[in-house]
Amino acid sequence: MSTTGTTDHEAAGPWGARDGREAAGRLLRAATRSGAHLVAEAAALVQGWAVLADPIAGAVYSTPASAAADGVHAAAAPQEHPYCVQLPAAGAILVLAPAPTTPAEHTGHVAATTAALLEVRGQRAAELRGEQMRLHTTLIRLLLAGHTSVVTETLGRNTTTATETPGRDTATATATTGTGTGTGTGTGSLCGNRLTHVTVYRLAGVDIPAAHQVLWRAVRPSLDPYADACTLLGRLDGELVVAELHHGGDDGRVLRLVSRVSERHRLLAGMAGPLPLAEMPTAHSGAAAARHSATPDRRIVPADAVGSSRLAPLLPTVPYARWAQSVLRPLAPAHRHLLLVWLRTGSKPRAAAALGLSAGTVRARIRELARLLGADLEDATAQAHLLLALRAPGPDDGGNAALPPGLSGPDRLEALPDGLLDTEAVRSWAYGLVGGLEPHLRIALACWLRHHARTAPAAAELHVHRTTLTSWLGRCAEHLAQNLADATVRAELHLALRATRNGPDDPAALPRRGGRTYRRL
Repeated sequence: MSTTGTTDHEAAGPWGARDGREAAGRLLRAATRSGAHLVAEAAALVQGWAVLADPIAGAVYSTPASAAADGVHAAAAPQEHPYCVQLPAAGAILVLAPAPTTPAEHTGHVAATTAALLEVRGQRAAELRGEQMRLHTTLIRLLLAGHTSVVTETLGRNTTTATETPGRDTATATATTGTGTGTGTGTGSLCGNRLTHVTVYRLAGVDIPAAHQVLWRAVRPSLDPYADACTLLGRLDGELVVAELHHGGDDGRVLRLVSRVSERHRLLAGMAGPLPLAEMPTAHSGAAAARHSATPDRRIVPADAVGSSRLAPLLPTVPYARWAQSVLRPLAPAHRHLLLVWLRTGSKPRAAAALGLSAGTVRARIRELARLLGADLEDATAQAHLLLALRAPGPDDGGNAALPPGLSGPDRLEALPDGLLDTEAVRSWAYGLVGGLEPHLRIALACWLRHHARTAPAAAELHVHRTTLTSWLGRCAEHLAQNLADATVRAELHLALRATRNGPDDPAALPRRGGRTYRRL
């Protein structure tokens, strides 16, 4: 008897035990092949369509493919699809839409048997999942260590794509690795020759273990029909790292899944890439820097949006680029990357975590870079100028990188070129950003920024309680419509305050009202 053809229920008649045994046998044989074959066989038995719908990934398996949207909608709003039979199966929802002539008993039996077999397959996959997750974590660590050829060769040996055709419908089986079912798809030639770029996501939050499981289930089937990407998921140092390997084009599928998981599990995420595989460490640290700019209102932030300046495009291009190149001339590209990650994350421990270094190593390197630059990098103004220099346009961005004739040495970081910030465009930007702050809020914000966003020393200098300063900073953030937790936002606010001040923003000039909270100087 064929396992994929029509059923024996075209003619109306009572449904009996023999029919149930035949249906169960067909479903069991299909389940030994793949989940896709199992769902396809269920659709054939009920003479309608069948969809396994996941709340994150959407349609995991669908027969026919055109029924995917209906199946997902039926799983989300069952009251609107009373003719469909729905059962939970392996963490998803099995939706069957039988033909009008199919007996209800037969449909119920097929649905229950299919759901039970999906659960069995899910249990088997769960047994292999731990080993696979360890494999993925190892591959991510190898990429971070620069062993890109080892990873691509491993994927080339262990990743295959199988396309199955049960009856008239086409279903795509999950890709398999040497240890079981994997999350990537592709062929040996694909992994060896076409996986040239990587996009990295780093997620942090209290619900990382659950998010890992959900994203693991969601990413695997969603990428199966595509032979252009391979996704690795691993937990490193309490974070969830997702590395999507592809051939230069990121189609956004993993981004959408990471965004949904971040919202559902209240995680904060950073994204970097696409970058060449050899630059995996840069993408990894860039994603961490971006994550520190994420908020509950914007849970996933691309690295190219971190530090994106509204000020830099307003500066005169030629003097700006020349000053930046002169200031940064003593630094190697690796030095600049370390400084950029430090300034974007806002602290040395966070930069160390992003770069995979110890905090002591980062502190030592920054001290050495401060010596090379001849500047006090603990000064808030020097940090703001350094971030401005690191974001300056290069020769490929339209900037003139040629140094001024007769330049004997690098410019000083503490001093900007004459006229760089003294333009009408910059003044308009600065007044538009901080011009409406009340005097006491402006003084408090400037003092807090000078203390590198540390509330306790700023409150001590202002002679106010820390709770009072925290309240004022909240009002500043609301008035400015800015995320003060973002280190790059703080750098621009510091420059804007300096560009708009009429006198020193001195804590001694803070208006006093007396009482316990506001002590008089």
